[in-house]
Amino acid sequence: MRVQSLTLAAAGAALLAPAALPAPAMIPAAAAVPAAVLPPEAVRERAGDVRAADLLAAVHDCAPVSRGRYRSDHGAPADIPVCGKRGAVHWKADMDIDCDGRPGRRCNRRTDPLFSAATAFQQSDGRYLSAERLPYVVVPAPSRIWNYRKHGVRGGTVAAVIHRDRVRYAVVGDVGPRHVIGEASYAMARSLGIRTDPRGGGTASGVTYILFKNSGAAPIESHRAAVAQGERLAREFIRRN
Repeated sequence: MRVQSLTLAAAGAALLAPAALPAPAMIPAAAAVPAAVLPPEAVRERAGDVRAADLLAAVHDCAPVSRGRYRSDHGAPADIPVCGKRGAVHWKADMDIDCDGRPGRRCNRRTDPLFSAATAFQQSDGRYLSAERLPYVVVPAPSRIWNYRKHGVRGGTVAAVIHRDRVRYAVVGDVGPRHVIGEASYAMARSLGIRTDPRGGGTASGVTYILFKNSGAAPIESHRAAVAQGERLAREFIRRN
């Protein structure tokens, strides 16, 4: 079941202006969705040298940092802890599709009955993020279970997201319900080969989220910055753990 993200006010504008987009890249022939609907930023991310197996091995064990556990959806069992490792927090959950933020062809009130035109965090130009263009992950709102702000996580924090044999990088871009975890943007799902339909897309399990503490893509809307920083942080994380 798709979970709607909370609409929170962003605290101030980011420090830098938006980064220029790189030249268009070729779309792999094996893409599951026609090229015409691919978010431009997501298309440009290419596989790096960090393997999914190595990242998964580094987070094989869980040392819980949350006081309780989260649900994957409203009504589901509360059985998902937030875990801590040196330099990161992580969890394994499902992926619901967040289509909130600036409306576009794929994310709007017509395609998503739970659509919100705002995200918890804003771009450097003051506009809300675009779920269909920017790969981002959603964190639960602070609660007695866990408060992301106390663990080096904020808007723009860089994340590695693993599904099957794919590793993709993102930023923290929105905040969701207090008791539910496992949600990411349309563009994030697309980059991982997960069904993007906000009404019934996503995947029920098998997604690992690793958020690198005290990191931050600048500006938040630059996916290129998130990928470059994510690759470096992922390599360091594997070496340390």
